[in-house]
Amino acid sequence: MIRTDTRLTLALALSLAVHLLPVLPALLAERPAVPVEPPPLLASLRPPPVDVPPLVMPEAEPPRPAVRQPPPVVAKASPAGRPRSWQEEVRRQFGQQQQRGEFYPAEAIARGLQGEVVVLLMLGTDGSVAAARVEQGSGHRLLDDAALNAVRALRSLPADAPRETLLPVRFRLD
Repeated sequence: MIRTDTRLTLALALSLAVHLLPVLPALLAERPAVPVEPPPLLASLRPPPVDVPPLVMPEAEPPRPAVRQPPPVVAKASPAGRPRSWQEEVRRQFGQQQQRGEFYPAEAIARGLQGEVVVLLMLGTDGSVAAARVEQGSGHRLLDDAALNAVRALRSLPADAPRETLLPVRFRLD
């Protein structure tokens, strides 16, 4: 048994020496004492993006800008006073939301944001909104969120409305 342990130890030592032999000159070579300096840090100042509102100190409030009101959304009705199609019902409900001040966010109006959001609208069998998501954004998160909220607030759309459709929601200041 001792003879086997000695042979295994000798084989392990020989294997270690053979594997370290190619690396040994690199380990024993002197390294220069010159420290490696990192490359210089380059920085430049850029103006802030146009969409970002300026920072306001909490002590003093700046004067509020005049808020421009978007034009009202008006839906044409049939002679009987009922909307002729599901698109007109959507326009009518958006108009009601605008009258209540829920459609076009006041902050977006104050900042002059405009755009179009394409929303994927999925309706349930009862004409209510089952799901909605932004398919193509306007470039402004505020308008995208407002479009989703407006679409999700739609109620009782007519039976001729498709169960799944892309609905463009436009925000314009005229």
